Amino acid sequence: MDSDAIGRIHVEAWQATYAGMIEPGYLARLDPGTWATRWREAIGRQRAGRVRYGKVLVICAPDQGPVGFGSCGRTRSQTLPYDGEIETLYIHPDWQGQGLGRELLVALFEELSAAGFLSALVWVVAANPSRFFYEAMGGERLAEKTEPFAGCPVAQVAYGWDDLVGWLSAWR
Repeated sequence: MDSDAIGRIHVEAWQATYAGMIEPGYLARLDPGTWATRWREAIGRQRAGRVRYGKVLVICAPDQGPVGFGSCGRTRSQTLPYDGEIETLYIHPDWQGQGLGRELLVALFEELSAAGFLSALVWVVAANPSRFFYEAMGGERLAEKTEPFAGCPVAQVAYGWDDLVGWLSAWR
């Protein structure tokens, strides 16, 4: 798996998406090499079976290589009754709006469903206009929270799908 490309996509998507929402100095300090290392380590833990369940998927464009990635696993929420979670879903800014996010979300839901997860949720920065993508994909608004991030409070919204099998059969 191309962790260097994942690190680059992670940083460039964050810088484009979260400008004006997250402290500018934090975004400017994001380093693709650091994120590549973090993703390489996470994928290594996954392959070695050192995580309860986790999956990283990469989406490639013909003749371009990786242009997006996503990860999913067991929910981290202690309060919402959903067993799976979309942890990340990033499409490089140059490739957004072409249906790749939808394709990646379907693949992540297929992974969760194949692993026995019945439901899933995702947490999204509330000010992120991409959150409407999750609404368009049938996500039900579940909860809100505010957590500190890079020294600033950041409001987040959870979207959920309570029947992955049903959702997948409707979207295929």
